[in-house]
Amino acid sequence: MSTPEEQQQQQQLPDFDKTFVNDGDIAAFARAVAAPSEMDDSADHFITAMNDWRPIHQRIRRRRGRRGRRGKDETREGYAYLLLKWPLLVFVTAWIVVLSGMYVMTRFYIAQYEYWITWRGERERLRKKLRAAKSYEEWREAAQMLDRYLGSEGWKEEDQFAYYDHATVRRIVQDLKRVRDRAEKGAGEERKNAADELRGLVEMCVKNNFAGIESARMYSQTYFGTKHLVQTFVDEVECALKFLCDTDALSMEKKRALFKYLSSNYGKTALCLSGGASFSYYHFGVVKAHLDANLLPNIITGTSGGALVAALVCTRTDEELKRLLVPELSEKITACHDDTWTWIKRWWRTGARFDSIDWARRCCWFTRGSMTFKEAYERTGRILNISCVPSDPHTPSLLLNYLTAPDCCIFSAVLASAAVPGILNPVVLMTKTKAGTIAPYSFGNKWKDGSLRTDIPIRSLNLHFNVNFSIVSQVNPHVNIFFFSSRGAVGRPVTHRRGKGWRGGFLGSALEQYLKLDLAKWLKVLRHLELLPRPMSQDWSSVFLQKFDGTITIWPRTVLSDFWYILTDPTRERLQRMLETGQRCTFSKLKFVENRLKIERMVEYGRHITRSRAAEIEEVFSSDDLQNLLARHKASANGQKPSTKMQPKRSASEPTSPNRITSWFPWSKSPRGSMDATAEHPAAVAVSKELDGEGLRIRRSAVREREVVDDEDGEWSSGSASASEDEGDLEQELAHGGVEGGGRVIKEGEPVEKFEARGETVLFA
Repeated sequence: MSTPEEQQQQQQLPDFDKTFVNDGDIAAFARAVAAPSEMDDSADHFITAMNDWRPIHQRIRRRRGRRGRRGKDETREGYAYLLLKWPLLVFVTAWIVVLSGMYVMTRFYIAQYEYWITWRGERERLRKKLRAAKSYEEWREAAQMLDRYLGSEGWKEEDQFAYYDHATVRRIVQDLKRVRDRAEKGAGEERKNAADELRGLVEMCVKNNFAGIESARMYSQTYFGTKHLVQTFVDEVECALKFLCDTDALSMEKKRALFKYLSSNYGKTALCLSGGASFSYYHFGVVKAHLDANLLPNIITGTSGGALVAALVCTRTDEELKRLLVPELSEKITACHDDTWTWIKRWWRTGARFDSIDWARRCCWFTRGSMTFKEAYERTGRILNISCVPSDPHTPSLLLNYLTAPDCCIFSAVLASAAVPGILNPVVLMTKTKAGTIAPYSFGNKWKDGSLRTDIPIRSLNLHFNVNFSIVSQVNPHVNIFFFSSRGAVGRPVTHRRGKGWRGGFLGSALEQYLKLDLAKWLKVLRHLELLPRPMSQDWSSVFLQKFDGTITIWPRTVLSDFWYILTDPTRERLQRMLETGQRCTFSKLKFVENRLKIERMVEYGRHITRSRAAEIEEVFSSDDLQNLLARHKASANGQKPSTKMQPKRSASEPTSPNRITSWFPWSKSPRGSMDATAEHPAAVAVSKELDGEGLRIRRSAVREREVVDDEDGEWSSGSASASEDEGDLEQELAHGGVEGGGRVIKEGEPVEKFEARGETVLFA
């Protein structure tokens, strides 16, 4: 029973009394799950009996064990394979068990070595203070004290280090300061030349991991911070980008081209939340630490249990999350409420411990009902990604987001990503129709846990959103023990021999590396020789052989009791401990994330405020509208009267992402900033004036509809939404002779037929 104080705190949670359950949607989901996986063939069949005494439709009792067997085309022929398959499987499996035991003993030796040799005296006292910190400010103070005691402050002051190009970084910092001072103090032509030179310097140095400054080694030598030269570089680049945003020495066209180029080169940051059953609740603490420091990335992906956390984060605003990420949230986590006898009977009857329909009802609170990926993006500006795999072992996995599946219901994606064989049966993804009802998605195919193949979908994130910097919160218990940084990790340096030693000594680290690599080798032997059986129609080798880490990997410190409660709902006390542990393990990574997002957010802010009014117009009106307006402007100069037919696009609710961008910087006065609007392209200015004459109001569309085109920059866009790399670039494309959506501006005398034959809209400029 909850105390009156706890009940009062629960009532303060946003939407605590709501369920967001739509009975019609749950009923449609239940029908889709119960439907057969294969479509019935409507063709006529000729049915005969084997003899006069045997019935035609004889009842056959199928054995469950046959479901996992390989198909006829997968079976390898040959006497050697048939004779040696099982002996090899037994031998390799036994050797893997031996290696695993040796690895556990090695890790135990390293832990004892560090406890008895490394962490002694004052060093141990400072580490205990570090681990007892309740807030980021307390942790930072304790980390700086530990760095001073270990002598790491001297390492920060020295520019030289073998893992980055300090000479190039120093030269770039000097040039940026010199040119920016000249641009700020100059006037006239000298100021324009300095601004153009600064633009060239920024184009050269704003790149992912430029000169090695974003290497994990740069943040693995101290508990807090990095080289002073690297910190100066980050701050100076931020100042240079801010100056380029505000200056009027560059035309609007050059600014927009610059920030689009920088965005493509620098890339994006994503927060990746792994699976791990009830271990996934540590992710709440990781998210809370980023949120409190205003360092939560806009791109978030989750798998299995991490998908539930990601769905909660991406469907709530920052203000709602700050009130939700508290221990009282445990009252809403009730998926494992069944008693032992109930789930045993269900498992015996259906082959799964939990019921999909019951989970769908309880998941709706986290996803705000049947909210879709597109609706979540429009509400919060965050991009939710959920990974799931089909029940067929040969079909590739799928990353669901507002680009690949904009109308897919998030609750069905969360259930599909959590459908571990034996725990939850594969489910059907659901999509929201125009009528507001939901229906099966992707031909009614069934999907299951994404952790089985792609726990951390780095490649897909890079493909869709240009993500090249990943923050991975990894809590999978079966791989936790195999992650070991012999030379230190971000915010956790090797403390003996002034950071130049090895954890556990060289022999301990060498043995750990050898055993871990040997284990991976034998697992690959089992996979490539196709020796492993496939229980539950699943290749289980991917559970160990896939990539589980990222640029930054956060490992919350688990306890042994977590294994006992791996399929149990957390109590208030357990969730409070998980929140604090997740936060504490994230504090050491925040400085690295802060430096990364300083530049990334300035680039995105520059892209946002340099989008001209013509770009906003293009997001609301079709290319035919722009063609008519430009033709009207041209005809007015020649005394002609063109057609006045208008076809406005379907509008959508405005996303909050522009507001999120401007809220990152307290000095930003307006979404438009201090831009010089007179630098726009003449054709775009004409369109803007024409719309003013028509009395039309501009409204930005959240997700733009476009066809498959190849723009002038060689970027492809397809489907009902785009990767938003070139949103609002009408002015630049007009200047280069192209318009988004397939439009093209041609001059008089050019043949129109060759462009119209390719399906392009022709605009006469």
